[in-house]
Amino acid sequence: MSTKKFIYLNRKAPYGTVYALESLEVVLIAAAFEQDVSLAFIDDGVYQIIKGQNTDGIGMKNFSKTYHALGDYDVNKIYVSAESLEERGLSVDDLMPLTYEDEDDDWAEKTSIKIISNVQLTKIMSEQDVCLSF
Repeated sequence: MSTKKFIYLNRKAPYGTVYALESLEVVLIAAAFEQDVSLAFIDDGVYQIIKGQNTDGIGMKNFSKTYHALGDYDVNKIYVSAESLEERGLSVDDLMPLTYEDEDDDWAEKTSIKIISNVQLTKIMSEQDVCLSF
């Protein structure tokens, strides 16, 4: 049985709805079962991986640190829309340093985040078996 390729599209801001947390939980579960998982952050979804999140003022649990576990689950294909960052006045420097250890390169720590255009993202999405939007 071959492994299917899944991409999870994260389109919503991290707080105010359950979408971001639900997506993260589903991704971790799929990765635990050794599925080929990719993540894409587009539209307000780019806010999910902004560093330095503080939820004290809204009374919600801050789950942003959980994104750092993705590398431990071999989730290292994280795509961020360049256009979505630009539209929100953000850059790669505003994002969390999400990394993984590359076993093919003597376990060197490498970045998981790839800033790509929406055109590139469309191509990547077309190569997946399953596309889930949150």
